[in-house]
Amino acid sequence: MPLRGWWRNVTETICEVIITADDADWLLNFTRQLIEDRLAACGQHIGGVQSVYRWDGDIQQDTETRVAIHTRESFVPAILERVKEQHPYDVPCVLALPVQHGNPDYIGWVLVETEAPTGGSTDHGS
Repeated sequence: MPLRGWWRNVTETICEVIITADDADWLLNFTRQLIEDRLAACGQHIGGVQSVYRWDGDIQQDTETRVAIHTRESFVPAILERVKEQHPYDVPCVLALPVQHGNPDYIGWVLVETEAPTGGSTDHGS
């Protein structure tokens, strides 16, 4: 099936899920697992993010890596559950931002890449 255009009548929405961590390798491996399990189409990593925040009453500043994961909105609960199970932080940053507009071909690609493979089923835990 050609990728162009068939999904334009699909009502499923996508979102960008932001996750941060102080261990870039951990976050890269976590992202790769989400993609392997078809919970995400891609993850765009940005290193060297300076985070300033209050923790236990003190102002903290740390260098973190940030990933923007592109996925179906319906998969956010499963991603949140994985983060809770696997993230090294007590209170990890996980924010799901709705995609209101975008390249229709890219949005369609995200939907295609997060489908269960033909003939198989993928348990997304939702």
